[in-house]
Amino acid sequence: MSITRFDDLEGKIRNIVGAYDEVKKRNYELEEKLNNKDLELQEAYEKIRGLNEERDTIRSKVDSLLGLLQDVNIAR
Repeated sequence: MSITRFDDLEGKIRNIVGAYDEVKKRNYELEEKLNNKDLELQEAYEKIRGLNEERDTIRSKVDSLLGLLQDVNIAR
């Protein structure tokens, strides 16, 4: 085997290692983005839960007030 074939092989291996490093870096970046989106999604779920609780509280108060109004007799 001539030295040029070893040089070619070395070049190909360096290219593969370089491509692997780039893929590894991109994978890390994507994992970070995914983690950030998961946190945003969790925050959105928490906000929705809080809004649902607030809606239920308001609904309960309105129902209570409507019940009080039913007891009021308006005579004309």
